[in-house]
Amino acid sequence: MNFLRRRLSDSSFVANLPNGYMTDLQRPDSSTSSPASPAMERRHPQPLAASFSSPGSSLFSSFSSAMKQTSQAPLGPIESPGPSTPVVQRPRILLVIDDAHTDWAKYFHGKKVNGEIEIRVEQAEFSELNLAAYVTGGCMVDMQVVRNGTKIVRSFKPDFILVRQHAYSMALGEDYRSLVIGLQYGGLPAVNSLYSVYNFCSKPWVFSQLIKIFHSLGPEKFPLVEQTFFPNHKPMLTAPHFPVVVKLGHAHAGMGKIKVENQHDYQDITSMVAMAKTYATTEAFIDSKYDIRIQKIGSNYKAYMRTSISGNWKANTGSAMLEQVAMTERYRLWVDSCSEMFGGLDICAVKAVHSKDGRDYIIEVMDSSMPLIGEHLEEDKQLMADLVVSKMSQLPMPGGTVPSPLRPWTPQTKPAKPPGQAQLGPPLGQPQPRTPTQGGPRQAQSPQPPRSGSPSQQRLSPQGQQPLSPSSGSPQQQRSPGSPQLSRTSGGSSPNQVSKPGTTLTSQPRPPMQSRSTSQQGEESKKPAAPHPHLNKSQSLTNSLSTSDASQRGTPSEDEAKAETIRNLRKSFASLFSD
Repeated sequence: MNFLRRRLSDSSFVANLPNGYMTDLQRPDSSTSSPASPAMERRHPQPLAASFSSPGSSLFSSFSSAMKQTSQAPLGPIESPGPSTPVVQRPRILLVIDDAHTDWAKYFHGKKVNGEIEIRVEQAEFSELNLAAYVTGGCMVDMQVVRNGTKIVRSFKPDFILVRQHAYSMALGEDYRSLVIGLQYGGLPAVNSLYSVYNFCSKPWVFSQLIKIFHSLGPEKFPLVEQTFFPNHKPMLTAPHFPVVVKLGHAHAGMGKIKVENQHDYQDITSMVAMAKTYATTEAFIDSKYDIRIQKIGSNYKAYMRTSISGNWKANTGSAMLEQVAMTERYRLWVDSCSEMFGGLDICAVKAVHSKDGRDYIIEVMDSSMPLIGEHLEEDKQLMADLVVSKMSQLPMPGGTVPSPLRPWTPQTKPAKPPGQAQLGPPLGQPQPRTPTQGGPRQAQSPQPPRSGSPSQQRLSPQGQQPLSPSSGSPQQQRSPGSPQLSRTSGGSSPNQVSKPGTTLTSQPRPPMQSRSTSQQGEESKKPAAPHPHLNKSQSLTNSLSTSDASQRGTPSEDEAKAETIRNLRKSFASLFSD
């Protein structure tokens, strides 16, 4: 008796008990004793149970409070997040490729992308730029400019480009097409698009697009001048009629254009084309009354008429008178049709010639590098600035669709499973292995045909998946109705049901038979049935507790059943030794 008290009051022994063992002893005993058991009627084990259950209850209370603090700790910063600090976005860098005669920074002063992001303007010519483009790193631009006698060297990554300068000109020996390729390689948006800028580096290539529009609309709606292309000087033998205008290569502002009056002059020009080693075009000379220019900047249209005063056949050379004329539907059709080439031109202009006989001839189309003319220069520059800001606002923000790594992440909580469905073993329909006995080594079981006895002779497997028939002649079948093993399995056939305290013990006529451990039951299954001597009570209880401790790795239903069995055993011993 003293040994049991010392053993059950040991703190290390209480710590090794199964989960919920000591707390189950504090429940009110709702079981009704059998009338045939006088010992259960006259004995009251409650004082003894309360005498040594206090260490377990204090341990359970401290453990539950620690679990509450742990479960509530991570929920604090998620439920009550602090006020988010405003993020200051970096300014968008706009690269304007133009000469220093126009200060584009003042036209973008005070303008913001989407009304909140500042715009930083970097202006330079093609000759002052260099770059390096990467697949994932974008485009890094190096700029070396001279401002007020001071050399400025700067490197930056532009976000947008406004092209206001020709990328290629044979007359000046300037070829910056490699820079256009690098900017396109870096995936930079621009006005006009870099794709169209590169295509405008060859005037015959652009004229071929005008030929397509001419065939689409017809000569009445789109009157295009007649022109002939020669890849080199060899096919240039003669012209169908004179005078003609010969244009060499790719040039601007009236450069590379020659008026030929007769066949002899034409032969001389052919030799010049051979020396230039380039292509050439010829078109009929039109005795013009004035030139017409229709420009489009975004959705703004303007038409100008330019008349030569100096008498030069080139209206853009010498003195000329410029005036704005009304925008007609005919002119609008011309510029709208040309603005659709090369994927779309946001800024473009169409040049035409009005002859003395009253006919119009379209001779050229220009892109965003066109020179601005007329009395509305400031208005046109402001229109270009507004167009660029509008295009920049339509672009997606960098990293706008990708979540920020600094943003607090809220874990998704999964719904908890009901206790009855937790860890029930493999799904139904799969073979369920039988749990080996605790007391000895596992033995192979020979298959036996199902017994046709009563349902009480068949017991379920630990998970309740398949009914398993015990082997014939086993001492487990010859137990008394009050044994713990039968009382656990006879409570119900469902694996989710746990035997209640009221259906565990009905009578205790032979306490030594109930104190047998699971290991001893395994040994009995290997030997023939024989009268079992009385065991030492303290050793039997210790073996039962150690067996339940070793089986903690089972399913929750097994743990509850074993804890219930040990609790009943402990109550039985408490009732025996209470005297």
